[in-house]
Amino acid sequence: QVQLVESGGGLVQAGGSLRLSCAASGRTVGGISMGWFRRAPGKEREFVAAVSWSGANKYYTDSVKGRFTISRDNTRLTVYLQMNSLKPEDTAVYYCAADRDSRFSEVAPLNEAPYDYWGQGTQVTVSS
Repeated sequence: QVQLVESGGGLVQAGGSLRLSCAASGRTVGGISMGWFRRAPGKEREFVAAVSWSGANKYYTDSVKGRFTISRDNTRLTVYLQMNSLKPEDTAVYYCAADRDSRFSEVAPLNEAPYDYWGQGTQVTVSS
């Protein structure tokens, strides 16, 4: 069983930065793909970024490319999302997710369906 706990959200002004963390329990997390998703008010949850098990391959939705960076530390079983140049439209609840079936795959899913484990989410609010 894998448990994911996000942290690092908060209120920030436009142009500011935040770093989200996702701490995982369960050693198998070190060998599987991880992703970040977000749900803005009144919208469906959407893909933000994903990283393969080794960290070699990273994927981003177009709206965050060049501003967000996903990374992972498998020794700490933690995945990070560094968010720079934040915009009001980045306001959302951010969720961390893990794909149980992607063990040692260097390809990470870009949609929700393959992800089996989800955190409770952390709120990010960007004021204008």
